[in-house]
Amino acid sequence: MREQYWVNSITYEQAKPWILDIHYAHRMPSVSFAYGLYTPKVHDDGELRSELVGIVTYGSPASPSLCKGVCGVEHKQDVIELNRLVLKYNRKNEASILVSNSLKYLPQPKIVVSYADVGGQGHTGYVYQATNFLFTGTTRPRTDIAGKDGKHSRHHLGDVTKRVDRTAKHRYVYFTGNKRECKVFRNALRYPIMDYPKPQEDMT
Repeated sequence: MREQYWVNSITYEQAKPWILDIHYAHRMPSVSFAYGLYTPKVHDDGELRSELVGIVTYGSPASPSLCKGVCGVEHKQDVIELNRLVLKYNRKNEASILVSNSLKYLPQPKIVVSYADVGGQGHTGYVYQATNFLFTGTTRPRTDIAGKDGKHSRHHLGDVTKRVDRTAKHRYVYFTGNKRECKVFRNALRYPIMDYPKPQEDMT
């Protein structure tokens, strides 16, 4: 039997336990929009009800310079980051179904940026490749000032001697909007569009 899925908006509180308890970062990012992937399930009482099997969230990028760096200062207000993607079972096609449908629910036009942690988690970003994101290169590993209580370095403690590693990440970009808006964004893109990366054994 083929699985049936649908995507709906969810609240911050619904997304929170998925991010803190299941996602490998165990840290809440900025969340402006959150969406859930649902499928029918027969529960213990014999009733058929929906089950939340995945969540995706979008918010302001952790790095303010990213907003200006993607397509220039004139489009900085349109930049948003897909910052968490969490699946309960991670069954075939669930990630791409959730991401592709959630993009349609976002206010438009938007410049969506997301990262695959190739250096720390060995993630290549296949879900972004499957949903037609543009690959725009890989960030360099670096160290940042340690953030407070495990938060991003923008919430740093002011102690430059305390550092945390920032691993290399594949950067993906997606444009939402009508044809004219997407063309404007693409022409303004400041990163080169490159061939999709393949897994690198030495980085897993």
